Amino acid sequence: MSYCILLVDDSSVVRHMVRKAIEMSGLDVGRIVEAANGNEALQAMEESWIDVVVADINMPVMTGAEMVEQMVARDFMATTPVIIVSSEKSAKRIEELKRLGVKAYLNKPFRPEQIKQVIGEVLRERKEAVHA
Repeated sequence: MSYCILLVDDSSVVRHMVRKAIEMSGLDVGRIVEAANGNEALQAMEESWIDVVVADINMPVMTGAEMVEQMVARDFMATTPVIIVSSEKSAKRIEELKRLGVKAYLNKPFRPEQIKQVIGEVLRERKEAVHA
């Protein structure tokens, strides 16, 4: 089964790097959708099935934290896991996001093996929860 991954970052360069890392990881990816902010990400989730969201925190228009709050309000978090990929190191911010339901936090920079491991774990957890 191939997965649809949503990349959310205001930097097209970072989105490209994350896309390349995912492509190099060997994950069974059918499609990668990109969004430049949380608002565009929510629109993408309204339009098509997304298996996992990989998002930055600090973005204009709608931050990653605001996007997660909107996902909770719209019940997206019940079915769509979120992985935050950010250079922000604030333990308080990371804890707040995890309380909202963010499944994992990965610090930039990262290696392709790390993103493969984190996405793989989150997708396995999701699959187990659906079949439980």
